[in-house]
Amino acid sequence: MAEKNDFISPACPIPGPEEQSQEAPSSQQDHAQPPNGGYGWVCTLCVALINAHTWGMNSSYGVFLAHYLSTDTFPGATYLQYAIVGGLSISCAMLVSPLATLSTRYFGTHVSLSFGIALETAGLIGASFAYSIWHLFLSQGIAFGIGMGFLFVASVGIPPQWFTTKRSLANGISASGSGFGGLLYSLAAGAMIKSIGLPWCFRVLGLLAFGVNTICTILIRDRNKIIGSRQEAFDIKLFNRPEYLLLSGYGFFSMLGYIALVFSLADYAKSIGLNASQASVISAILNLGQGLGRPPTGYFSDNIGRMNMAGLTTFFCGLLAFLVWIFAKSYGVLIFYALVGGTVTGTFWATIGPVAVEVVGLRDLPSALNLEWLTIVLPCTFSEPIALQLVRGTGGYLGAQLFIGFMYTAAALCVLFLRGWKVGEKNELARLKNENLDEVNGLDIDLGSTNEAARQEGRRTIWKHFWKWRKV
Repeated sequence: MAEKNDFISPACPIPGPEEQSQEAPSSQQDHAQPPNGGYGWVCTLCVALINAHTWGMNSSYGVFLAHYLSTDTFPGATYLQYAIVGGLSISCAMLVSPLATLSTRYFGTHVSLSFGIALETAGLIGASFAYSIWHLFLSQGIAFGIGMGFLFVASVGIPPQWFTTKRSLANGISASGSGFGGLLYSLAAGAMIKSIGLPWCFRVLGLLAFGVNTICTILIRDRNKIIGSRQEAFDIKLFNRPEYLLLSGYGFFSMLGYIALVFSLADYAKSIGLNASQASVISAILNLGQGLGRPPTGYFSDNIGRMNMAGLTTFFCGLLAFLVWIFAKSYGVLIFYALVGGTVTGTFWATIGPVAVEVVGLRDLPSALNLEWLTIVLPCTFSEPIALQLVRGTGGYLGAQLFIGFMYTAAALCVLFLRGWKVGEKNELARLKNENLDEVNGLDIDLGSTNEAARQEGRRTIWKHFWKWRKV
């Protein structure tokens, strides 16, 4: 009997017993190869909508934060407590990634997504009844974050399973959902808080999240059984690989910059004299930039190399912080920065899946991503408090802006050295294949087959190859 999460084309006939025995190896290999499209585009759209109604809604927290800080919504709460709420939702989403992976392994994708929907909805509706800051910790922070984590972890690995040459494009499209969702809900949250009040704003968001995510859950299909995905919560042996440590560094430093930037920009707008409406527009434009920038990031990643694109766009984000944001003292310049900077701000989310596949292969992708999510828990939790502490300590945003720019630069350096390893590995594999070695010719690197000699050569020659241009 076919597993419920396996997508089987009705046009494919089912072979008889003799045919199965004779053709099983080639048939299994053919089914393991991604179709590079087809129903995968439906799944990609569903993941984009899920991202819009999880990360997109969470991206609008900058609007909520600006409202909390300017109105003292919960008497006695400090600015650091407000800052932690937004980071808490993301850190909780990352902390539950092992549980979400195990849930997907034992109960299936649809059960895990449904559990996430229930918790996310409960968190948003619960926040509408909050009258103390600790209520906000439990609802908008923990409950919403855990729900977002189950929805994200259960769905993030699905688009790469359906594509080969278009993998980064599909991942960019699915990741763009969070940008467009952030655009929509930054504007909507600002308008709803002003017109119907904070409690009803939360309730409307909760109902929308429930409806859209439920429809997407019904439509989505994974290929976990077909490709033999291991769905392990942890494989800590990955930390023995220097290349995986570089991948983790990319995520760690990216999140220190990303969270502070997304959550601080609306408050920065107010600090230079803009009103609440203009601040919400700035936050929305930043998310628009993310939505517009992620599909091209994915498209060009497939053409010039996934690691190349990740490194270039991450470095460009740090450069924009140094050269544009620091000098953005007017509404027009800040809009320009939000739009252009937004196109590369969320590079990590648009590239982490395809880049991780390049490092560990498809079969070990769930475990690699779980460890990555746990790695970014601390930066997600404390990035915004660090930024606000810098603002309060220095009396201005310059310290926070420099902090964000340097974090993106450090992330770009991690990718630079990671691509040096990949170039060395590819060169060694090409040399071994030229020698017609049997243990190399049968490898499927995309699915996670490996040659340790090639990996070791890549590690040994990082310093030799990191500056050389090649599609990786």
